[in-house]
Amino acid sequence: MKNPISLDTLCAALAYTIGIDAPAQAAPANEELCAYVDKMFEGRKADRIFMYNPDAIAQWIYEKYPNLLHEPIEKTELALPFCTVMPSVTPVCFGTMYTGAQPCVHGIQKYEKPVIKIDTLFDALIRAGKKPAIVSYGNASLSKIFLEREMDYYIFPTLAEANAKAAQLILEDKHDFILVYNGNYDSAMHKNGPEGIVSLAELRANAEAFAMFDCMIQEHWAAHNTLVGFAMDHGCHEIDGENGSHGLDMDEDLNITHLYKAYPAKK
Repeated sequence: MKNPISLDTLCAALAYTIGIDAPAQAAPANEELCAYVDKMFEGRKADRIFMYNPDAIAQWIYEKYPNLLHEPIEKTELALPFCTVMPSVTPVCFGTMYTGAQPCVHGIQKYEKPVIKIDTLFDALIRAGKKPAIVSYGNASLSKIFLEREMDYYIFPTLAEANAKAAQLILEDKHDFILVYNGNYDSAMHKNGPEGIVSLAELRANAEAFAMFDCMIQEHWAAHNTLVGFAMDHGCHEIDGENGSHGLDMDEDLNITHLYKAYPAKK
């Protein structure tokens, strides 16, 4: 059964969390996330959001292999099941995540990587005087679809370089919103299947990368109200030949579970 809450509700909730107006065409905000941050920040807003965006970690994978994801599970407090959008491929889903709009509105309706022209969370952050950054690598969708804004882009040849830069940005503490993309599980899953040994090793690597960033944020952003998210785009399924895929209108591809933790500023 497909999860009842659409991924398009996340964007406005992130805007609410950091105290800005949502993008113009965003769906109404996810009520559970808004209520959680209100409780944790005692009615105040976050002044930092860190979004760790892994690729293709399906809800069924999250449920079947909690031991491989124990750091994100243990370090977070709020699990939000979402139904992503169709077609369930990376640029389409991340387009919805950061515009709050359905694919027919934001304009990416297949696996292609044009720059999104409608209002995005990044535009809303910039209008409000906030400083966002995207950290990605290679030809990934998140290296492409949100370009052409007056913000910081750190696009590297390799995943290792991208994660090192993200760690540096945490230490520098100059950005209000940081997005970090890690697509290693997706890449392994396509070649080895969702449950292949190599794929599960990359799943574990996602958990370890998130844990590193989370520990750094707790230490170096302690003066801020901060929301941290472990937020994938879509799921996956096995196909013939022991490979993996996604993009279909099926529970395995559409159901995902995001994990969030709010850290109130230390007094």
